[in-house]
Amino acid sequence: MSDCVLFSELPTRCGRVIARATLNAPKSLNALSLEMIQALSQQLDAWEQRDDVVAIWLDGAGGKAFCAGGDIVQMHKSMVKHAGEGRNPFTEQYFAEEYALDYRIHTSRIPVVVYGDGIVMGGGMGLLQGADFRLVTPRSRLAMPEITIGLFPDVGGSWFLNRLPGKVGLFLGLTGAHINGREAVEVGMADRMVDGDADSLLAALAEQDFADEARDNQVVLYRLFREQQADMSDLSHPLVEHLSQINALCDGESVEVVTEQLLHAKQRDAWLDKALGNLEKGCPQTAHLVWEQLRRSTYYSLAEVFRMEWCLAVQCSLHGDFREGVRALLIDKDGKPGFRHRSVAAVPRDYIDRFFNCPAPRHPLEAIDS
Repeated sequence: MSDCVLFSELPTRCGRVIARATLNAPKSLNALSLEMIQALSQQLDAWEQRDDVVAIWLDGAGGKAFCAGGDIVQMHKSMVKHAGEGRNPFTEQYFAEEYALDYRIHTSRIPVVVYGDGIVMGGGMGLLQGADFRLVTPRSRLAMPEITIGLFPDVGGSWFLNRLPGKVGLFLGLTGAHINGREAVEVGMADRMVDGDADSLLAALAEQDFADEARDNQVVLYRLFREQQADMSDLSHPLVEHLSQINALCDGESVEVVTEQLLHAKQRDAWLDKALGNLEKGCPQTAHLVWEQLRRSTYYSLAEVFRMEWCLAVQCSLHGDFREGVRALLIDKDGKPGFRHRSVAAVPRDYIDRFFNCPAPRHPLEAIDS
């Protein structure tokens, strides 16, 4: 069996078990390969069947990242191979299995703890946001940076970005801005910032008295992580400090209006400059997808969100901007993507509408909420 994810079980003082899964691809900052997704899904299946597992702990190896995203290098290979075709078997399978995994973490019978230390982006955010306890550290850096590569904030982004205060979700989607652990807690993208490393936190967990009911164990976990929370006052929080400005700049009737307001903002500092630079250089198609995914999914169920996002993600793999964005950022690394449209205003509405069409005769996620 591959060691791309390391599985272990930690016995507790009360005779039960904490299950641990560690993403183990540190050279790629634990980017989620299809093999990792399948290994996680299979092991979660096994743990879900047992009564002695009181919590599932998910973290990343290497000390730099929990998970920096999906395996977009492999996706790029498949997009080159299937360029000009109406289907892409690899991306259809990858996104279906990734989103099914995210959904099962959101809906797990057993409490799930994700230790989001270091870089948490894209696919890593999908795992973190599904957890019952989303832990971050002073070293955490969170982002949904898909604007830079021509994708969109997927892995449930339509769900969790829509639940942030004010216009924060729209702003983070349009700019791919990075936020730290304090900001993540303050806007509701994490539950606790902790100082302890994974091993010391797990050792403390093993000393707790767990019960037979998941609801009771939620209380045990909550109390422990509250005791372990770090002092956040030393960390800056520019996202929160800019909140009223973000709300004003993102207040518009269309993505064209909002983009124009953002790019012509008068009161700018270094932090806002960096965020808006991502939008300025980013993919115009993505800006439209961010706007539409958030607008359309406002009242969707979680399962409906993932079904919509699967259509969007696979359609992105069939259109050139995603392939071109990955090429420029990660393959040739020239930083000069040749996106199809020159500006957000130049993207036709009916072109974006087509991304929401299901590219397969039968949706692979039609049964996830049954």
